Amino acid sequence: MNTKKRVIVVGGGLAGLAASVRIAESGLQVDLFSMVPVKRSHSVCAQGGINACNTVARQQGYSEFMHFDETLYGGDFLQHQPPVYEMANWAPKIIDLLDRMGVPFNRTAEGQRDLRLFGGSLFKRTHFAGATTGQQLIYALDEQTRRWEAEGMVTKYEYWEFLRPVLDEDGTCKGIIAQDQRTMEIRSFAADAVVMATGGPGLLFGKSTNSVICTGAAACRCYTAGAWYANGEFIQVHPTAIPGADKLRLMSESARGEGGRIWVPRKKGDNRDPRQIPDAERYYFLEEKYPKYGNLVPRDIASREIFDICVNEDLGIGGGNMVFLDLTHQPREYLERKLGGILEIYRKFAGDDPCEMPMKIFPGVHYSMGGLWTTFTPGKDYEKFKSGEVNFGDTERWDPDKRPEVGMEAGAPNSMMTNIQGLYAFGEVNYQYHGGTRLGANALLSCIFDGLFCGQGVATYVNEVVDTPAGDLDKAPFNQGIEQEQKKVDDLIHSTGDQNPYEMGIELGDEMTAAATVVKTEERMLQALELVHKLQDRYQNIGLSDSGMWTNQNLAYARALGDMLILAEVMLLGGIERKESRGSHYRTDYPERDDEHFLKTTMAKHNPETGKPELWYEDVETILVEPRARTYGKV
Repeated sequence: MNTKKRVIVVGGGLAGLAASVRIAESGLQVDLFSMVPVKRSHSVCAQGGINACNTVARQQGYSEFMHFDETLYGGDFLQHQPPVYEMANWAPKIIDLLDRMGVPFNRTAEGQRDLRLFGGSLFKRTHFAGATTGQQLIYALDEQTRRWEAEGMVTKYEYWEFLRPVLDEDGTCKGIIAQDQRTMEIRSFAADAVVMATGGPGLLFGKSTNSVICTGAAACRCYTAGAWYANGEFIQVHPTAIPGADKLRLMSESARGEGGRIWVPRKKGDNRDPRQIPDAERYYFLEEKYPKYGNLVPRDIASREIFDICVNEDLGIGGGNMVFLDLTHQPREYLERKLGGILEIYRKFAGDDPCEMPMKIFPGVHYSMGGLWTTFTPGKDYEKFKSGEVNFGDTERWDPDKRPEVGMEAGAPNSMMTNIQGLYAFGEVNYQYHGGTRLGANALLSCIFDGLFCGQGVATYVNEVVDTPAGDLDKAPFNQGIEQEQKKVDDLIHSTGDQNPYEMGIELGDEMTAAATVVKTEERMLQALELVHKLQDRYQNIGLSDSGMWTNQNLAYARALGDMLILAEVMLLGGIERKESRGSHYRTDYPERDDEHFLKTTMAKHNPETGKPELWYEDVETILVEPRARTYGKV
């Protein structure tokens, strides 16, 4: 066992914990950094479930190949297909592993793991633990991480904030600079590889279903250090969230999976108690427009339809931006058993009982399909598939033991490595798996898959590619990084400008939500880009209300705001240049998908001289499944 070499994992959610366990199993030391205690990472908020084919799903006629195909179809074919193929085929093994770890999955009367319907599929293939699946998964993986912590292989740095990667003279990542959020000490940490697992940028949009630590700042700091950012314009808006004065709270897709129906009164201005409105006078618009999938259409479609009902047709509840999510036709005992966690959230924050009164919901920013660009090595049969030597027959589609190796090569050292050697991206901060729209319950799967499958590649890189342990390298790059970050802190602490960073953050969030979420136009995005540029200028004149050097949250937010403004420009420029509609990127001025020009990944590179992004495109190979129209049976 080589104890001199070590890996840094940044982010304590599911991707970070799974990576820590997998890398520690390989005999490497792991330093795990998290801004909060790992059991409070945003993964704990995931509610509905995790997708995988199992025996019960197979009896319905489902397969891993169908899971793979649904994911591509849901993402509007913008994904590189081998990683998605590998993830879908690993999914049943991941569920088995989680079961052995003690995750309390719901069971059928026969003792099988229960399944529920979820958006984008006509088959039950979503495993769940009530409506607190993310919490149960993160607790189980935290227990496994603690085992390795007790063995001395994992060291946790909770309440530490990642500030930047450290690169050597060759541009290889050799560690990080981080800050203790309590003492405000800035330190360098050497590592032979760094895994970023820092989640999404929800706070950039002001109110979202994300935790308030989900700023996207960590990803932006890698981007400004030279890592490429991909598909930034693809932001998922979840159709069902509770509007709130402070933030949005998710009402899981599992509510629709368990029979929840979305509707509004057919008659404009009908303000009766919803329980008194007869069924014939209710407009179940998703069921009427999409009779095949109904309330289980993917999130981008449901969000656009709700937006259209409220904004364009003016049929929202009370003339406002809300629709009903109705579970009252289901037995209370059934709902409490399947959805108890989210029912309690609604009772607490809305004051009504969803078992008796339809919930009032509206779409809210939820997830980023874009993220740091990463690479991979296709399986050994991929080139044969391209040349026609290997094809999918019925056996390969249905029998995972006989499938061709056209996914990812197990243990390849570049598995989800960014363009910076030694710097990896796992989970939501990685752009790779979800294309134009993420199907519900694929997020937990992609996070754990990255940690377990790609964590093996990190170990290969450290053991077989790295020659000199980072701890033995010249300290100059580390010292320089500390100095640069300390100067940034000093400048912010002593700033006396008249611009309030929190007010600027609200302006940014309101503008980004209005211009770059459910419905987009070039004119509106250009308007938002102009405001972002003004905010970037105003940022040079901010002032902090707290100049202390002990748990200074003003400092942390102000620093992150600068990163959010950089990332906002990447997202807006990507949206302006992508002149088509695909998945969650819907433009009324270009309403059709354009495969000829935009079946491509939007790539962004930071220009350190101008401070501006440079955009180009990478072709997406669609060798395994040919793209087709994404309609979900709309009438």
